[in-house]
Amino acid sequence: MNGDGSGLGELLAAAESAPPVESVEVVARNLEKRFGAVDVSFLLVDLVGDQVVRLTSTGHSRGDRDAERVDLRGSAYEEVLRTQQPKREHGPDGVRVVLPVTNRGDCVGVLELTVPVLEEDALAQLGEAAHALAYVIVTDRRFTDLYHWGRRTTPMSLAAEIQHQLLPTASCCEAAQFTVAGGLVPADEIGGDTYDYALERETLHLSVTDAVGHHVESALTATLLVGALRGARRAGHDLAEQARRANQALLDHGRGALATGLLLRADLGGAGAELVNAGHPPPLRLRDGVVEQLPLEVDVLFGVHAAVRYRVQRLDLRRGDRLVLLTDGMFERDAAGADLPALVRDTGGLHPREVVRAVTGAVRDACRGRLQDDATVLCLDWHGTGRTDRRADTGADTDTASHP
Repeated sequence: MNGDGSGLGELLAAAESAPPVESVEVVARNLEKRFGAVDVSFLLVDLVGDQVVRLTSTGHSRGDRDAERVDLRGSAYEEVLRTQQPKREHGPDGVRVVLPVTNRGDCVGVLELTVPVLEEDALAQLGEAAHALAYVIVTDRRFTDLYHWGRRTTPMSLAAEIQHQLLPTASCCEAAQFTVAGGLVPADEIGGDTYDYALERETLHLSVTDAVGHHVESALTATLLVGALRGARRAGHDLAEQARRANQALLDHGRGALATGLLLRADLGGAGAELVNAGHPPPLRLRDGVVEQLPLEVDVLFGVHAAVRYRVQRLDLRRGDRLVLLTDGMFERDAAGADLPALVRDTGGLHPREVVRAVTGAVRDACRGRLQDDATVLCLDWHGTGRTDRRADTGADTDTASHP
């Protein structure tokens, strides 16, 4: 076993020199060489979050569209993804290790391998390699469909294809002041839900939208809506103007389409948050163990001809607050069997990505896997403004002051 140095430079150089479709295999061979590892595998989390797909393995046949799928529930992979801690198990052939492959809180998958022996410094180096692998995959998935089809464990319709391309490329983001995670459970007939987030130097932008209708028409409405919101946001317009432009986009091009939306802009300097509510269900807030629905004023839906300005409402954000933004698919008849306020309260100690998984899982179970409307959740944890750094190895935040 070569334990001299971290070896990250060599690993990244090897990945960079390989074609994008082979870089993960190059990383696997690098670990074989450095640690005497065997059966090195990378398993990718699927779109729904119920399975992992063995996309690359040195001990099995080369990954293809018939790659092995493994249920997450109750598995070692689920434990590693949930805790973000490596898991090791001694066996007759050595030590089997499973490590999280995560980038800024976004769980890409897991790295699995077996080594002859495992000392603590080697485990630390393997953890660094798994972290580097996340960056390799995030970079390379821009150039190949390998990771896109690898995440698809069920067929996708045209509407679903359009809808998923509107979502952020990462479902979770950790930063010093906040953690945000989102998830979408599509209905059997796509219902046009989206969620989005974007970070600026001084501001965090969030949005949840729900196009009225189903099928390709709702996906196209969602495309207009998300395009207008992102364009206005990137042009530096305030929240009211973002909402106005989204409304105008549907009026000009939506052919009578309607959509609800909730837009939120949080000030990273501690000045609180602003919201616009275009006919959308209000968020739930967990504060000091108590869950309440925020009492927001409701403006007209996007796509409605009305001589009214979208009102920007103020929201106080305190350190430790959790906001859960939802679409109405979470409240449709069958989904009502999931007690969302209780679920938000009971998952108060979990990471936002686990909250998203718990909420979407509860709704799927309540609907027996057959949703009549999309169900979308976006969970925001507010850590406070007295933080300037986040420890990338553990996801923990570093306090530099004690502001709310």
